[in-house]
Amino acid sequence: MPSVLDQRPAPAAADPRPAPAPRRTRVLALPEARWALAALVLFLAALPLHLLGAPVWLWAPLYAAVYVTGGWEPGREGLKALRDRTLDVDLLMVVAALGAAVIGQVLDGALLIVIFATSGALEAVATARTADSVRGLLDLAPSTGARLLPDGGEETVPAGALKAGDTILVRPGERIAADGQVLDGASEVDQATITGEPLPVAKRDGDEVFAGTVNGTGALRVRVERDPSDSVIARIVKMVEEASGTKAPTQLFIERIEQRYSIGMVIATLAVFAIPLALGSALQPALLRAMTFMIVASPCAVVLSTMPPLLSAIANAGRHGVLAKSAVVMERLGQVDAAVLDKTGTLTEGTPRVTDVRPLPGTGLTDDTLLALAAAAEHASEHPLARAVVDAARVRRLPLPEALDFASAPGRGVSATIDGHTVRVGSPARLLPEPGASVRDVVAEPGASVRDVVAEPGASVRDVVAEPGATVRDAVAEPGASVRDAVADLEGAGRTAVLVLRDGIPAGVIGIADRLRPDAAATVAALTALTGRTPVLLTGDNERAARHLAGQVGITDVRAGLLPQDKVAAVREAEAEGRRVLVVGDGVNDAPALAAAHTGIAMGKAGSDLALETADAVVVRDELATIPKVVALSRAARRLVVQNLVIASVFITALVAWDLLATLPLPLGVAGHEGSTVIVGLNGLRLLRETAWHNPVRGGAA
Repeated sequence: MPSVLDQRPAPAAADPRPAPAPRRTRVLALPEARWALAALVLFLAALPLHLLGAPVWLWAPLYAAVYVTGGWEPGREGLKALRDRTLDVDLLMVVAALGAAVIGQVLDGALLIVIFATSGALEAVATARTADSVRGLLDLAPSTGARLLPDGGEETVPAGALKAGDTILVRPGERIAADGQVLDGASEVDQATITGEPLPVAKRDGDEVFAGTVNGTGALRVRVERDPSDSVIARIVKMVEEASGTKAPTQLFIERIEQRYSIGMVIATLAVFAIPLALGSALQPALLRAMTFMIVASPCAVVLSTMPPLLSAIANAGRHGVLAKSAVVMERLGQVDAAVLDKTGTLTEGTPRVTDVRPLPGTGLTDDTLLALAAAAEHASEHPLARAVVDAARVRRLPLPEALDFASAPGRGVSATIDGHTVRVGSPARLLPEPGASVRDVVAEPGASVRDVVAEPGASVRDVVAEPGATVRDAVAEPGASVRDAVADLEGAGRTAVLVLRDGIPAGVIGIADRLRPDAAATVAALTALTGRTPVLLTGDNERAARHLAGQVGITDVRAGLLPQDKVAAVREAEAEGRRVLVVGDGVNDAPALAAAHTGIAMGKAGSDLALETADAVVVRDELATIPKVVALSRAARRLVVQNLVIASVFITALVAWDLLATLPLPLGVAGHEGSTVIVGLNGLRLLRETAWHNPVRGGAA
């Protein structure tokens, strides 16, 4: 269905209530962030003193403070987990740091504490930001509504006090207070936050409207159909919270291995110490052998097998405009085997642009004069389609004639007087009469005149048609036929058709569309190669526009007209079939699906706050082609992790065997352990190179 060109909704300033300020948690309001900052500052104060050979009494207390400030919280959480018979990795790291201090490696232990404290703080900040965005979503719905009383009066009530069956008045520029049905009035409503549609939607009697969406230039009387607690906005909040809560725990693959490995290492260390003692060995040699065993068998190299490749991949992706929020996200990106894409703002740029200018035969207009005529009439309008027309004229550097008597009719379009001619610009469905309509039908419309039907000013109906049953088509047969063909052609190509009338006679048609991103088709092809199946298109836009765009990029599975809960259902249906789904979106309506997916990526430039915070990764520069690249990079990182695990296992096995079967000197054990750590660390850093940024769009799957 063609979108309606009419007055754009009033800007937010038209709302008498000031917009609420975003509620963002301050970083230092989080205890994890404060403790991590304290540990980092103390470490940076102690490090130069230690390296420059200052007296021990200067740097030792500072290091001790690092251990306390950075290690007490993970240590406490680890002890709690231990009571639940779980060996927490944070507790092991605290123990490892204390062990390093005991054998004189105070600097290494302090550094380990700082790294883990900082990691915990970053995770807490990310969690708080997501919670802030979810709370901020509720600010989309107004706090009050104008409820109409039976006696014709009205009262302002809290939005939460509205209930099903109430009737509310929504004035121009206001946000709608509750989900409901239009009883009276005509307007256009910007409901991009709910459906993702790029343009305001015309609303009239019987149409559904949603809480939090913005009314345009007309007034609406709306019957409340749902309690505010059950509105679509409220359900989006609930779905995001539920999906985030039920998502699998964010745990790296290596952490699952390390859990079992660490338990085995602790048991083995105790055995290495206790068995020689039981067989009559002296305490000191038994303790030295056990300490050496603990060092060479410690999971440091195993831990570093994972982190350098993943952190290098994160840094490389960030350099190319993709922000992965954690090492867990980078690991999960490489596991996806299905992709789901949003339409508006993801595959498209999200901004309507003029694509076609078609003056009708016999009007004497060229492309430029038709565009200038429409732009002059639209110049005072703020509707997105009007802006597209004016911008197109500006790009062509067309001079715009003066427009007088500008007027806008919600759902119909705009009109103005230009060079003595009445020019109307709007939806063909509203400005063109139905085929076969009689002159009497047209003239009966409010504001219509015979002048709208015939070219000669002042001509009578008798002058136009001799028979009482004659139709408008008989009066303007040629222009009517031409314009309907042009409109059908544009709409069939997925464009929004905008009709231009001059003195009631069709002068031409302008086609407008949300432009496809240049790299959309290549990205779809690359994701198909990487996952083994074509991506699915999920959109709240209409079916015809969605299928036309899908055909351009090679997508066959199209699901249109979806609300947020429908998108979540589609993602969960795919995951129930055993797929690991990657969801790419940008709007509030995409946030629940982003949260429910195995991995979610948000488009950064025009993405809503909720989508950006809910997503696991953000495409900062809106370069769609970077998505398959970062998936390929994640898979490369996973291959390096496997290589590192093999290297670490070889070192650990050799050193442990030496310690158990012979006598491994402690310095040599430390050197071997540190050597394996350095090797796996340097191997992981290979992903920092520019050549590691694989290009599956050009070079195939990685």
